[in-house]
Amino acid sequence: MADTRILMGVVGRPHGVRGLVHVHSYTAEPADLARYNPLLDDAGRAWSLAWRGEGVAELRDAAGRPVADRNQAERLVNARLYVDRARLPKPDAEEFYLADLVGLEARDAAGLRLGQVAAVHDYGAGTSLEIERAALSPVIVPFTRDAVPDVDVASGYVTVVPPSEIELREAAG
Repeated sequence: MADTRILMGVVGRPHGVRGLVHVHSYTAEPADLARYNPLLDDAGRAWSLAWRGEGVAELRDAAGRPVADRNQAERLVNARLYVDRARLPKPDAEEFYLADLVGLEARDAAGLRLGQVAAVHDYGAGTSLEIERAALSPVIVPFTRDAVPDVDVASGYVTVVPPSEIELREAAG
């Protein structure tokens, strides 16, 4: 199921006592998240979202029942909200969904294999890629044009040129 879904948002902390929640939207225009109702959580439960203020939403379950109070809202904190990929527009030629990066080979500027993209993270300060490396600890690199100058989803790789403080290869010794 995870391969066919795209992460579209994450439920944050409760807002007030009536069941409203903060929601972080990953759509280009945050308000557009509600256009993709129903949204599915990790358990496959369907939710519909209606914005009630900037970044604040009411969630309703598949039966149309709203999250009734703060206690219910607290149980939804960090719930991920997905949409099936088939419901989304196809990306343009030079575009891709961040989920498409997971599994791509990470190469250096010379084309040598560094590892594989294991995850894409976005904690609010910018997107980063987690690169798994054979026999080495994973490394996190910023997903910027400078650090990842080339993304070729069709060919299955990204080029990684990390900032100087990030060492991708094992030090010679």
